[in-house]
Amino acid sequence: MKNYRFTAFEKTGETLFDETWTFENDEAAKINGLQQIEEKGVANKTHRLVNSSGKLILFHV
Repeated sequence: MKNYRFTAFEKTGETLFDETWTFENDEAAKINGLQQIEEKGVANKTHRLVNSSGKLILFHV
């Protein structure tokens, strides 16, 4: 299992979420991360999900 960092922001720059999520690999992170983003209700907010090496997995402005 690998750690991934999820952050979501308001347009004002206010941080809504800054969390560490754990997934088996980048593909699982992409699929399950999208689901968790939808559940949190921030799919239309600026957000990103990066792996522990800093590789961008998901990004939305």
